[in-house]
Amino acid sequence: MELGRPFRTAASAAAVLLVCLAAPGMAQENRPSGVVELFTSQGCSSCPRADAYLDELARSGDLVALSYHVDYWDYLGWRDTLGSADNTARQSEYGRSFGLRSIYTPQAVINGRMHMSGAKRQAVASALDHLPKAGKGLSVELAITENAESLVIEAGESPTGPQKANVLLVFFHPLTTVKIARGENAGRTITYRNSVTGFQSAGMWHGKRASYEIPASEIMTKGGAGCAVLLQSVDRNGNPGPILGAAILETPGS
Repeated sequence: MELGRPFRTAASAAAVLLVCLAAPGMAQENRPSGVVELFTSQGCSSCPRADAYLDELARSGDLVALSYHVDYWDYLGWRDTLGSADNTARQSEYGRSFGLRSIYTPQAVINGRMHMSGAKRQAVASALDHLPKAGKGLSVELAITENAESLVIEAGESPTGPQKANVLLVFFHPLTTVKIARGENAGRTITYRNSVTGFQSAGMWHGKRASYEIPASEIMTKGGAGCAVLLQSVDRNGNPGPILGAAILETPGS
């Protein structure tokens, strides 16, 4: 879909478990400045601009930037090779959190708190700058380590008193190049960054320092070679809310 026309929207259903797997021997202990979750589709002609911007944000090394390919534009003639119903369901949950009547692509969600077109670079950059200054940044430390037997997540203490949140693992492919043969982007070859392949809950956080160890045998890789951890609050209906902390693991050279 071209910019300047109304964004494509669609209703969606279903709930989703939340997101990850790690690359061997790597850990992230520095607190990122924010989280950008882009909901995109290979079948949307407005999305390549947003995909390219997400790639820039991911390569900055200062953010957790994740790309969720949805499946509701597959009927236009091209089945998104990275799309899934789970990704669409996560976007629908955000839609309910934000009180939206429908969902659209490309949609960027910043720190679980704000949304806008992922193709509007200035709006995304402004949100990333504004939220920490307004006390809505990533305030809780997270660290990930991984070995042959398990994945270990360490969460810090809440700086604002009692809180609770879900510890979410998100699996992704760091880089995927796709030649699109049909649909609105027919003839284009696009490289996608941090494309989500599956989600997994690692437990609950209650505002205190805590450690979570997940045996390797229980980790749902779903083909992902990278992993992010999101410490995310939920509303009374289980819909995703503000992200309080994040960390990411990637394969070398990605």
